[in-house]
Amino acid sequence: MTDRNPVRLPRGRPRSFDVEAAVERAMGVFWSRGYHATALPDLLRATKLSRGSLYAAFGDKHSLFLRALDRYIADALTRIDVEFDPGREPVDGLRAYLAGYVDRTSGANGRRGCLLVATAMELAGQDAEVGRRVASFFEAMEARVADALSRAKAAGKLADGVEPSSVARILVCFVEGLRVVGKTAPTRNTSRATADALLGRFLK
Repeated sequence: MTDRNPVRLPRGRPRSFDVEAAVERAMGVFWSRGYHATALPDLLRATKLSRGSLYAAFGDKHSLFLRALDRYIADALTRIDVEFDPGREPVDGLRAYLAGYVDRTSGANGRRGCLLVATAMELAGQDAEVGRRVASFFEAMEARVADALSRAKAAGKLADGVEPSSVARILVCFVEGLRVVGKTAPTRNTSRATADALLGRFLK
């Protein structure tokens, strides 16, 4: 008589660690040291994983780096979406967006720098996957800024002749430039005054 109940093979052991927490810890290492200067032992110490567990979960150092970069980008876009909440006046959203960058480029935050900018400088010209991610982030941010500017224009808040798409590119270049200048730890008041002066040139 044939047994109608198939034999159930044991499943592999479920992962006993928080994958997203491990990605966040790895992101901190890459952010502090850069991609090339980060060695496998650095990642093992930060994530508290064995070599086998790290490779089983993420594949290799490059794959883990891409996961960390994706996490950083997702967090940045989420923050920008909060700043440009459609329920907020678009000019207020633009001010919040610039103020956020001023805060992140001042003091200790400024000296730490930006993982995305550092990655663009280190890898974007030689790593196609990284280059695509960096370009996609800048495009997504620029589109959000352009949308806020378009809404401001529709509300009659922009100066005559101001083109939202052109100004969006200018503002994105400005905030990413702030990320670089922030490494020299400028005062928050200086950066805020510069941001206010720039935005003011485009408003009525």
